[in-house]
Amino acid sequence: MDELKPLAIFAETVDAGSMSAAARRLGMSASAVSQAIRALERQGGVTLLHRSTRKLALTEAGQRYYPHCRRMLEAARAAADALRQARDAPTGELRVAAPVGFAGHIAQALAPLLADAPLLRLRLLLDDAMIDLIGARIDVALRVGRLADTNWIARRLCDFDSLLCAAPAYLERHGTPAGPRELDAHQWLALERAGHAGGAQAVTLELELRAEDGRRERATAQARIVSNNQVALQQMCEQGLGIARLARVDAEPALRQGLLVPVLPAWRPASLPVWALTPRRDGEEAKVRAALAHLKRHFGAAGGD
Repeated sequence: MDELKPLAIFAETVDAGSMSAAARRLGMSASAVSQAIRALERQGGVTLLHRSTRKLALTEAGQRYYPHCRRMLEAARAAADALRQARDAPTGELRVAAPVGFAGHIAQALAPLLADAPLLRLRLLLDDAMIDLIGARIDVALRVGRLADTNWIARRLCDFDSLLCAAPAYLERHGTPAGPRELDAHQWLALERAGHAGGAQAVTLELELRAEDGRRERATAQARIVSNNQVALQQMCEQGLGIARLARVDAEPALRQGLLVPVLPAWRPASLPVWALTPRRDGEEAKVRAALAHLKRHFGAAGGD
């Protein structure tokens, strides 16, 4: 890009009206400005400026040349302004990927940001399957649970308490388990994680449960119903199709309405970590930094952190 610098110096000199004035604008010496323009004239084989002790005047060739240099200089300044804007203010399109059940969380988390940043647009991709984050040009991806190996930067937003739930109708038909060792006799609903073999292979749930007094028990069960969609899984649980492990923040409305009841409330499954993933970049844009701050604030409150 060094070959473009003399063009910018020439345009700035014409705008300033003298080499000394252009030198002050550019932070250069007047002799350096003069040398740059002379080199430009030698390269083109024409004179661009008539010089006198008091003022400069464009030659005919200079008059033809100047508008192109002026547009180049304006484009360079516009590009620099765009970078500064991306760095300093949330603008452009923010692309967020998240599980389907997170739509409500993201709406609450990012509504204040979108209200305060009128030049920011949001594209929200909701999918419980693991989409190609690079191919979809994702700025922030939300993930729950254990993370697979990734080159992305992972930030822990919060931990969601989880609990075992079932519909009252299911427990009336199949009985209520009295302890963790009775769980394997029940019908289970499970979320299919990315990378599962699929096909005819059954999904096995492995639960580590902790009692209030510190005791720990492990339970293993085969899932009768498997889905890659957490919302659908909870809906099937509410219809009495089995026991499911749910995040308390998601199950709370159904618990209040009596659609679900806790199973083994004295035993708690491990909490579910919620992560924000961002690509590894030298500098994060303002829109990403702002989104992360709002997501952290929301999920920190929702998760009780």
